[in-house]
Amino acid sequence: MFPFSRFTRYFLEVAQQRSIRRAAEVLHVSASAIDRQVLSAERALGVPLFERLPGGLRLTSAGELLLANARQWQKDFARTCEQVDEMQGLRRGHVDIGLIDALSEGLVVEAVAGLMQRYPGLTFGMKVADNQQVAQMLASAEVDFGFMLDAVASPELVLHASTEIKVGIAMPTGHPLASKKRLRLSETQHETVIFPAAPLVVHKHVHALYQHLQLDARQRVACNDLRMMRSLIRQGVGVGMLSWLDVASEVQAGAIAFVPLSGIHVSHPVLSLCVAAHRQLPKAALLAMADMRERMAQLGSGP
Repeated sequence: MFPFSRFTRYFLEVAQQRSIRRAAEVLHVSASAIDRQVLSAERALGVPLFERLPGGLRLTSAGELLLANARQWQKDFARTCEQVDEMQGLRRGHVDIGLIDALSEGLVVEAVAGLMQRYPGLTFGMKVADNQQVAQMLASAEVDFGFMLDAVASPELVLHASTEIKVGIAMPTGHPLASKKRLRLSETQHETVIFPAAPLVVHKHVHALYQHLQLDARQRVACNDLRMMRSLIRQGVGVGMLSWLDVASEVQAGAIAFVPLSGIHVSHPVLSLCVAAHRQLPKAALLAMADMRERMAQLGSGP
């Protein structure tokens, strides 16, 4: 998508809903992300786009002008996509994707939904597995591309895009630590801590940090399943040591809070979009990869 497309989508929905909160619910993104986009546009234009009223938002004259233009941009962009589609002959295609469990919600699901809406002829096969299994599927051409954590480039594996994913503390939304911008591990010393167990990739980052700092938790609950960890956190059993990738969808839905860890000894996993070396990908797979690379960059910006 073009750089203006995300703001245009947010702006059109806010204009329709007359509320950033309701627009966020419709778009399934955080209200703060939409608010940042609107404020950034207002600073760039030098005028307010909305009047902030007790009952909601109302477009200013500048906002009305932008709304008319945005609707035209939307039509023009849709037509451009149609023309490119016609030019490339992308009438149909199939894409197989290998992905780790942490991506069973969020980035890939949203990308596939958007692509299928824009290109009704596309079909997808999504195979959830652990890191090693995704690598094997890539090597055997069982999938076109895959997502892995802490992947290492090799003569057999090419990393097309990578982004660092913050490790932090996930907790119930009402927890006293939830209001902080950053946390040090020592601040969890008196908390019941839910630890990610192997084979979860975040396990090695958390384990190495505790060993280096020679810290111990008051009480530990170890779990190797992300869904169960999120359930334990929601139930108030304790705070969880997880990555932003593991909880982004639930944080955006307001079900869990997440605060990144700070400190020179904190290491963060890296999410990579991987392809088998020397593999010639079909146009449909290249199209899907381009869309997902943009979404990865947004995910890497963190909470």
